[in-house]
Amino acid sequence: MADTFSLEVATPERLVFREAATEAQIPAKSGYIGILPGHAPLLTELGVGYASYVSEGRTFYFALHGGFIEVLPDKVRVLARTLEKADEIDVRRAEAAFRRAQEELSSPRVGVDPAVALEAMFRAQARIEAASKNNRS
Repeated sequence: MADTFSLEVATPERLVFREAATEAQIPAKSGYIGILPGHAPLLTELGVGYASYVSEGRTFYFALHGGFIEVLPDKVRVLARTLEKADEIDVRRAEAAFRRAQEELSSPRVGVDPAVALEAMFRAQARIEAASKNNRS
């Protein structure tokens, strides 16, 4: 069995990266999945959250929102609706988006959909967590 697998991460606009990874943690719709080389084949919907992978002994983080993941024994493909690498995240902007979403949920107004506000809060939280984990590694 190989020690690595090919990790391809893309959005509809572009291939974000393709790297050899030794492990990955990715948010699926029903919870996080851990992936190692030789993983059983799997196709599932992505959730909202931060993901991580290890390449050449270093851990990398990114925030993603929606899409699909295909896992094969030697290759993992992630097609995310939106994705930001942790080192590209504007933390102040993410924190402001989080506060706005919290305010919309705590003081609902006419025309504001609570489900949309909750989704915005989850996206902002994923961005904040990815950036904070990146700063600790």
